[in-house]
Amino acid sequence: AAVIEYLTAEILELAGNAARDNKRARVIPRHILLAIANDEELHHLLKHVTIPQGGVLPRIHPELLMRKKGQALKSGGAKSRVPSTPKPKAQTPKKSKGKKDDASAEKSD
Repeated sequence: AAVIEYLTAEILELAGNAARDNKRARVIPRHILLAIANDEELHHLLKHVTIPQGGVLPRIHPELLMRKKGQALKSGGAKSRVPSTPKPKAQTPKKSKGKKDDASAEKSD
């Protein structure tokens, strides 16, 4: 019983901190999920637990982050797993001057 009381107190303390960080006075399931996910030991203990109305953890895959030309990713310059291939240049159809001039000359006659 003491272990369950300790775990409950620990989770509620961390969830209260998460609620305060989000400028809320009431602890909701989202705060409990964030508290468990941010604590390494609780996350390992409850990794297969689903918290209803908890939502998902905020995470953006590095491949989806926009990067400027010539700059590495903000995550320490890690390269994506998929090698980038150069895009083929769009080819514009070449216009022959002789054919266009002949067509315009015929119309003007």
